[in-house]
Amino acid sequence: MPTAPAAASYWALSRTPRYSLTLALPLLLAYEGLAALLGAAGGGVRNGADVWLKAPFVFLLGPQGALVFGVVVVGVALTVIVRDVRAARAPLRGDVFAGMLAEATAMAIVCGLTVGLATARLLETLPGLAVAQTAVTSLGWPSKLMIALGAGLYEELLFRVVLVSALVWGARRGLGLGPSGAALAATVGGAVLFALAHHVGAYGEALTAQAFTFRLLAGLFFSGLYVLRGFGITAWTHAIYDVLVLLVR
Repeated sequence: MPTAPAAASYWALSRTPRYSLTLALPLLLAYEGLAALLGAAGGGVRNGADVWLKAPFVFLLGPQGALVFGVVVVGVALTVIVRDVRAARAPLRGDVFAGMLAEATAMAIVCGLTVGLATARLLETLPGLAVAQTAVTSLGWPSKLMIALGAGLYEELLFRVVLVSALVWGARRGLGLGPSGAALAATVGGAVLFALAHHVGAYGEALTAQAFTFRLLAGLFFSGLYVLRGFGITAWTHAIYDVLVLLVR
């Protein structure tokens, strides 16, 4: 009997669209479900990246724009998943999904420790695992959970998938950089914008050196994880990290 191909390993399978996107879908359903259930009781709070991504659809289509955006995202994801499953000619494996969730949990802990310690080293402070978000921490735990899940899904979709990809394209076309240089420039640029985005809006943090540095390093961490391990694991890592931080405050 021939040996299994290298692509059958956990590390390769977990990066494929059929596993990465399928793992991300529960985040979408959980976030949107919580947002719908909370409604006015949650004060109409939504994740900032969610609002920004849906804004063009709402501008063009009115109140139905958010629903259309959701249908488009789910439709595209399912199309890519089905095509990848058919091309692989193999059923999805539960042990791979379990491994991906375990890996994301471990990476969430690593993120808190490494980014927190790096921030402390750079600023010679001891910030703990996260920078305080006064407006967010004043919310009830269901709203905190919703925001945490939305951060994992929509912030990674916006800042990693959309923004970093656009910056790579711009760096190569506009600046004439090679693949490595464009990827590096896009990673750093995306991390800067990711950090700044956390200081915008009613629920944004105060702009301090500590807060900005922490978010900048977190952006670099998530960008590196996205490049190495794909969207699904990165989204869950971000979500689990935010759940650990927000729900214990």
